[in-house]
Amino acid sequence: MKTIVTFGELMLRLAPPGYLRFVQTDSFLATPGGGEANVAVSLAQFGLDATFVSKIPAHEIGQIAVQALRRFGVNTEAIVRGGSRLGIYFLEKGASQRPSKVIYDRANSAIATADPHDFDWERILEHARWFHFTGITPAISDSAAQITKEACQTAQKKGIPISCDLNYRKNLWSREKAQAVMGELVPFVDLCIANEEDAFDVFGIQAPHSDVTAGTINREGYQFVAQTLAKRFGFKKVAITLRESITANDNKWAALLYDGVDTYYSKKYPVHIVDRVGGGDSFGAGLIYGFVEGLSSAETLEFAVAASCLKHTVEGDFNIVSVSEVQKLAHGDASGRVQR
Repeated sequence: MKTIVTFGELMLRLAPPGYLRFVQTDSFLATPGGGEANVAVSLAQFGLDATFVSKIPAHEIGQIAVQALRRFGVNTEAIVRGGSRLGIYFLEKGASQRPSKVIYDRANSAIATADPHDFDWERILEHARWFHFTGITPAISDSAAQITKEACQTAQKKGIPISCDLNYRKNLWSREKAQAVMGELVPFVDLCIANEEDAFDVFGIQAPHSDVTAGTINREGYQFVAQTLAKRFGFKKVAITLRESITANDNKWAALLYDGVDTYYSKKYPVHIVDRVGGGDSFGAGLIYGFVEGLSSAETLEFAVAASCLKHTVEGDFNIVSVSEVQKLAHGDASGRVQR
């Protein structure tokens, strides 16, 4: 069976219960999460074969992460076991005008210290139908960036479509380092995924007449961003999420897709947020699902936005929703009425 391969770091997320602040709590809820792993879980829930690739310690804490993927149907056979630690991130959930906060504790994690020889990409990608990574993975370390590049080179050689979510993280690297490293990786990419700020943070491409901190999004401005990205780097498709942040709890959520010819805009959802982490990953997974299943550009975009809208209602990094649930929302049933 053809599989969709994602590559990145799977971490342990430690979060205070509810809306407690770090300095208030005396306990943390531990759940696994990480960009590319989140995509793999979403795709598995959609009924597709999904394989996650990483390096994870062989001890019990690493096993927690691996078993979480297996629980949700992700193929873990290509995970390399080794290294001394699993990366951790601490999440303080925001509320109203107080933003969420993330603190990373991932230095010298197993994947950050992995060697390129740990991964046999010819074998891993032998039965792949798609390859996905994010800008987070090459930001982890120089060796992780080299491993990502080798994966992309192999995928391109095999004619496997490649998607990348730019996912700029200022806590991991500078804009200058991001531009230099991602500049070497994006020429391999067919589908580029970004949020409202990524194109500017990584490549200095800014949408006119938009202010994300004020919640002001000009969608035609982001059409310019998408077309500029496609022209500069040769992307076949560019998708950009359009989040209007009213407060930490309430957003308006939409996206656009430029397929090299036309630009499509999704419907806009008012979202009351339960957990926004993984929202972009679920959007990326929805795009991949639509394209591998042969949906039109417009149908793919609506599916992806509906999937990511639902993710905002699910606790944890993983988007545990089915195709039928996504389709129901995408087709107009946003009532939230009890299903009996």
